[in-house]
Amino acid sequence: MKFTGLRILGFKTFVEPTQVPIEPGLTGIIGPNGCGKSNLVEALRFVMGESSYKALRGSGMDDVIFSGSGKRPSRNNAEVTLYADREGVRSASIAPDADALEISRKIERELGSTYRVNGREVRARDVQLLFADVASGARSSAMVRQGQIAELIAAKPTQRRSILEDAAGISGLHSRRNEAEGRLKAAETNLERLDDVMSEIAGQLDGLKRQARQAVRYRNLSDEIRKTEAALFLVRWQAACARVGEAEAVLSSLSADVATATAAQAEAARNEAVSASRLPSLREKAAGARAAVHRLRSFREELDREETRQKERRAELRQRRTQAVSDLAHETEIEDEAKAAAGQIDAEEERLVAERAGLKDRMTEATGHSDQAALQLREGETALAGATAALASAAAERAARKRALSEAEAKLSRLKSEGESARRECAKIEAERASDTALEQAKARFATAEEALAGLEASQQALETGLAEARQAEQRARPAKDEADRALAALQTEARTLSRMLEAERPGRFAPVIDALDVDEGYEQALVAALGDDLEASLDPAAPSHWGPVAKGWLDRNLPADTDCLADHVRGPDVLARRLKQVAVIDDAQAEALVEQLWPGQRLVSREGGLWRWDGFRVRAGAPTAAARRLEQKNRLSALIGEIRSAQDKVKEAGEAFEAARQARASAERGEQENRNASRSARQALDAARAHLAEAERRAGRFGERLSALAAALARIEADTARAEADLATAREALDATPETPALEEARRAALSQVEQLRLKAGEARLALDRLTGEDRVAERRLGDLAADRERWKQRVARATTRVAELTERLTGLDTEIFTLDREPELFDERRRKLLTETGTAELAAQLASEAANNAEKAHKQAVEKAREALENLSRAREKRARDEERAESARQRRDEITAQIHGAFGKAPQELAAIADLRHDSAPLPEPAGLEARIERLKSEREKLGIVNLRAEEEAAEIDTRLATMTSERGDVEAAIRRLRQGIQDLNREGRERLLAAFTEVDAHFRSLFTHLFGGGTAELALTESDDPLDAGLEIIARPPGKKPQIMTLLSGGEQALTAMSLIFAVFLTNPSPLCVLDEVDAPLDDANVERFCALLEDMRKRTETRFLVITHNPITMAHMDRLFGVTMAERGVSQLVSVDLETAEAFREAS
Repeated sequence: MKFTGLRILGFKTFVEPTQVPIEPGLTGIIGPNGCGKSNLVEALRFVMGESSYKALRGSGMDDVIFSGSGKRPSRNNAEVTLYADREGVRSASIAPDADALEISRKIERELGSTYRVNGREVRARDVQLLFADVASGARSSAMVRQGQIAELIAAKPTQRRSILEDAAGISGLHSRRNEAEGRLKAAETNLERLDDVMSEIAGQLDGLKRQARQAVRYRNLSDEIRKTEAALFLVRWQAACARVGEAEAVLSSLSADVATATAAQAEAARNEAVSASRLPSLREKAAGARAAVHRLRSFREELDREETRQKERRAELRQRRTQAVSDLAHETEIEDEAKAAAGQIDAEEERLVAERAGLKDRMTEATGHSDQAALQLREGETALAGATAALASAAAERAARKRALSEAEAKLSRLKSEGESARRECAKIEAERASDTALEQAKARFATAEEALAGLEASQQALETGLAEARQAEQRARPAKDEADRALAALQTEARTLSRMLEAERPGRFAPVIDALDVDEGYEQALVAALGDDLEASLDPAAPSHWGPVAKGWLDRNLPADTDCLADHVRGPDVLARRLKQVAVIDDAQAEALVEQLWPGQRLVSREGGLWRWDGFRVRAGAPTAAARRLEQKNRLSALIGEIRSAQDKVKEAGEAFEAARQARASAERGEQENRNASRSARQALDAARAHLAEAERRAGRFGERLSALAAALARIEADTARAEADLATAREALDATPETPALEEARRAALSQVEQLRLKAGEARLALDRLTGEDRVAERRLGDLAADRERWKQRVARATTRVAELTERLTGLDTEIFTLDREPELFDERRRKLLTETGTAELAAQLASEAANNAEKAHKQAVEKAREALENLSRAREKRARDEERAESARQRRDEITAQIHGAFGKAPQELAAIADLRHDSAPLPEPAGLEARIERLKSEREKLGIVNLRAEEEAAEIDTRLATMTSERGDVEAAIRRLRQGIQDLNREGRERLLAAFTEVDAHFRSLFTHLFGGGTAELALTESDDPLDAGLEIIARPPGKKPQIMTLLSGGEQALTAMSLIFAVFLTNPSPLCVLDEVDAPLDDANVERFCALLEDMRKRTETRFLVITHNPITMAHMDRLFGVTMAERGVSQLVSVDLETAEAFREAS
């Protein structure tokens, strides 16, 4: 196999797609440290299946993905692809028909790696075995990374054995042996587990066979029980049907009584309805009469209010008329004033027009004088300009030299002043620095703030611990409180429910005696069996059925000996005492023996509800009755009252404990929060102190900076002062050499005097013209103002005229309305008299209607009382019928319950039970219930003695038998697989030993030759140590450089160790050449002479093998021996790039030129 190229994308620093051709011969990779050269080697190891992130210099496998740089974002995946030609090497599992391979590994962040060969996904082990078969791989000896030479030197002999395994080509064989041993161990473990399971299943099979025999017996007993239960249900159903017929006959008689009472109640209700129907109309009539009276009284009050309003309106109108007369006089005055002003404006306008006509002539004459004076002034100014130019030309030079002298003097003075200021500033800064104590104060303040914060942070931890404990205590107390609350709520809910149920069952008028009884718990059924329906009777003599006192002198008989009297367990009215004292409470087993000892009136009862009467009547214990259930509910309600008190005490205790824990937690939270706030304030104070200290340090630094700047400025000022003194002397000499100009100044003064006279004359002429022009403009503006004033006065006259007309019209209207209102008092008197008459009539009608409504109310009350009495009679009849209906309904429910039990137990109708129970003859008497129940108990006892029975035992036994046969067959397969695996491992070991020994002999021969070639003499050999088995032996290197005695490799010098290790590595190449050899800076420990030997060895290896070499180096000698060079650069920080130079092609170009 030959490797032809490597493609890298997103791997470490190679973010861009990078192609690295792997060509025959020596390929050098160079570049500065840290630019990513070793990342190329790690990319090769990565694609060859390296699984250790530490071997790839990372803290995790995701570290091989590009993590971003200053200008590039991180990537989520990295991919490395290796291209290879098969050259006759085939793998049965990986692309067996392909001549070229494209092996890639792609890793995605947090998702792991995916391996592909020619686009098809494969396992990592498949890729590792592929490279191991060609003496390559991620950990092959042909991949010599940085420091591996030193590792090889320091390695133990057993660790060096991997080199021989690479040479023998058994790295993949070794992996396959380990895999086969793992499979063998798993198969042996499975066989042991299979034996255990088979033993367990055999035991289960024996047990299931015994269970199958029990299941047959269980089914037979169940069939007998089913037949007997069917007969018992049939007997009970027929008895229930008989009780239903009796109850329905009694109910029919009571229904007739209810019908009679219903008719009487209907008649009374009809009379009540008739009287009630008359009431609304009478009430409405009386209410209407009262409303009419109220309405007429309201009309009279409204009439009084309206009269008051009319009087106020009349006064208001008279006031408004007075104001309108005053406004009319005012507007008339305004109109007259406006007309007079308009006449004055017309007169003034005529005067102004005449004055403007005279101004025009005088303005024409003034314009001529002004033009002549201006001409003379221009001629004089021309003469002045010439004289001024001559003087300026002569004086400019002198003025310039004077300015230069002044500037030189000012500059010299300024520099001297600046120098003095700089010296004073230096002295001032020195004094400030000497007296400045702010830095020491800031340091002290910072230290104090640090100590305060440290103390608060130390106490914070203790407070947080206390808060956590308080919260835990609160959490521990909360469940107890919640549980106590839930328990109390449950008891209160049960008590309320029982109270409502007892209240709902309480009759309306006559309370039954059962409500007055207090029964011991467990004796409710016995009391109900003893008294039965008599418990529904009342103690009230007015009730249809009630308990009353008995005559004195009756002699009660004693109960049978050794029996418990029911009166000892029931507390209630004395009228029940005689009945209760004649009832004994016994167990069911005593009944038959004691029933013969009963006297008339006596009876036996059981706590389960059984009854044995003196006259032979018997009742077996059955379902609880409503009376028994009511007694049980009363007892339970009494017990609940005590339980609720106890639960309330527990709730109080738990609440107090929880409140204490809550308050402790709140107190701890407040303390922790206060300390946290104090810590925050202390931290802010520390930050302020730190900022103050920094500011003080900066200020102290600024003192030195300012002194340095002032020293430099002072030196500059002194140099500038010297130059300024020289410039001042030069300016004085130039000024002394400049001549004076008195003649030119005299000529200029004469010309200037003449120009000033001409300017005065021209100004006077221009002033006269401007004065006349201004007067004309004033007259013109005044004419415009007069026109505007005339228009405004005209508008004012029009407004005044309109306002006078409006006020005149308003006065007319006010006079008309006042005249009308003066007639209203007479109308109000007439309306008031009419309302008084109507009110008297309405009050009389209201009184009559009210009396009629009161009489109807009395008649309605009498009808209501009669209807209530009829309704009570109907209610009593219905209550009696309802009790009988309940008895009938109870009998029907009992029959329905038995029917439902029959359907639930047998899925049949009651009439079909005879066939199930084998009762074929209808005329034959049915068995006694007691005998049937005894038979059922006996059969169930026999069935229960069987214990738990597995009814599916037969099916399960068959299934397990089949499963056991299958396992027996599988056990044979596992044993055959174990034999094959053991034989395969023996074959692998034998082949490995043979190949390893053959490779050792060949490697040893090549090692001796290469060692002698590299060292120019000497001898060396390899030895297998530490075990007789070559597969477990170590590899020791014994070398004797020229002029030295034989010794192991660790005792050689550094250069000798490196050359010896290289001799071993290249000996492996000669034995089993690898497609690719990577040497990462292996020449670093060598001097120049040994580097030359190393390069010569590389040249020899290139000629003798087809191995392609990638050499990473910094040594120029090694670079010179390469066929081509690849440079790894990092122009952009964190991103590697690859550039290449073919040295053979370059040398050919040089020779050609």
